[in-house]
Amino acid sequence: MRSWWGWGTVDQAVSDAECAQLAGQLPGLPDTPLPIPDPGDLDLPAPRTRPPASLAPLCSTSTADRASHAYGKAYRDVVRALHRELPNPPDAVAYPRDERDIASLIDWAADAGVAVVPYGGGSSVVGGVEYRGEHPWLSLDLSTMDQVLDVDTTSKAIRVQAGTLGPALEDQLRPHGFTLRHFPQSFEFSSVGGWLATRAGGHYATLHTHIDDFVESLRVLTPSGVSESLRVPASGAGPSPDRFFLGSEGILGVITEAWLRVRDRPVHKASLSVSFPSFHDGLAAMRTIVQSGLYPANCRLLDQGEAALSGASTDGTSVLVLGFESAYFPVTNQLDVAVDIAREHGGTPAEPSRTDGNGNGADDSAVESWRSAFLRMPYLRDGLARMSAIVETFETACTWDRAEELYKSVADDVGSAVQRVTGSPGMINCRVTHAYPDGLAPYFTVIAAGQRGSEVAMWDEIKAAASESLVRNHATITHHHAVGRDHVPSYEQQRPDPFAAALRHAKAALDPAGVMNPGVLGI
Repeated sequence: MRSWWGWGTVDQAVSDAECAQLAGQLPGLPDTPLPIPDPGDLDLPAPRTRPPASLAPLCSTSTADRASHAYGKAYRDVVRALHRELPNPPDAVAYPRDERDIASLIDWAADAGVAVVPYGGGSSVVGGVEYRGEHPWLSLDLSTMDQVLDVDTTSKAIRVQAGTLGPALEDQLRPHGFTLRHFPQSFEFSSVGGWLATRAGGHYATLHTHIDDFVESLRVLTPSGVSESLRVPASGAGPSPDRFFLGSEGILGVITEAWLRVRDRPVHKASLSVSFPSFHDGLAAMRTIVQSGLYPANCRLLDQGEAALSGASTDGTSVLVLGFESAYFPVTNQLDVAVDIAREHGGTPAEPSRTDGNGNGADDSAVESWRSAFLRMPYLRDGLARMSAIVETFETACTWDRAEELYKSVADDVGSAVQRVTGSPGMINCRVTHAYPDGLAPYFTVIAAGQRGSEVAMWDEIKAAASESLVRNHATITHHHAVGRDHVPSYEQQRPDPFAAALRHAKAALDPAGVMNPGVLGI
């Protein structure tokens, strides 16, 4: 069963005893965790509108459905839910079965002045699936549209519905021997449509880093009609219609289907971890590796704090996690070259793991520790949130020439904010999640002792300092978490004015009533 208030499934949540144990590492926190509210006991505002009788069978106004669709899964969402702060839940949740249902729901909403917020897996961490305006609103849940409709084995592409969650997608591809190989941290609980609407980053740390790289064509249902791009491998025919909707976050319409490029499932894998005496040395090695044209599938660098937190290192070193994979040929040679480069920059490699075509092999301990921590961290974050700790992340991207200054500036600026807001230094860690020949994507984690009842306000002040630091250092406000509502102030500083004007005119043309996810992207 999905958790209505926090990350993942109920059975994987951190126990009360484990919450208290985790909080023991941060002085000044309460002795007991916040209780998990029963959605049936919530006193939500009454729905301000109801769909017409013809659409009522598609919609729910139950307390459980409305509560579980009120927020995404950011730290501030989790804390507000734990404190029973749900002042503006959706007035109804719709579960369309097909495009005709979506069109009917949007037509009704436009006539009735009801905001429509598309909802895939609900894993947004930037306020993308909530609504903060004054109008009634409808959460448009696409989870019933979850099928792979066509498989082109010749071109290695699939046509898939937007509501398909990550595991369901891979389950349907497995009998064909295919995989999309797009595994964001939210993989279990996020959808194809959500990935496309937010330009999500995924499994590949180099080369095919975003969902954009897998798109062949999109089908989008807008209030003004259907936009379906021509399915071709590439085109020079004017501005790309796919790029127009990728990252649009539901303000222009609802992505309903996509043709995506898939590949044969990898059977040859080789990976290892490399320890570096400093983060500086690890960055230099990482840059050289990605500029060499090797393109490892995994190339993630953990600073000293992040390596210690994940259990990948116990001696104060930074750790680079490297991995190569292929469906066709052994990849040990590529790994060996990358290791040689790492050694030239002072790296000490662990024993490599190699998986052959029969699937035999095992990861080294640092790689396995990092992977386990990566998957478990959202649950631990929720456990610490119940203890009123501040535990949240933010990510960015910059060019290599700015990398070390950005790392130092963000650590200093956010560290000062944490000290000022909480009265203690807290912990600020960094890992590099994606790397390019011309730059990198640092991902920061902040852990500090909060004050019960003030957690959201405290985090908002810290996040504001982080955002200001990113803007000042000419780094993007987000590499793969999207803009939503939370990142709008910084996004508006990053976005060119002529483009902002064009986007507003595009929304007015495609969504004349202005009901599609208003407020997201600042539009």
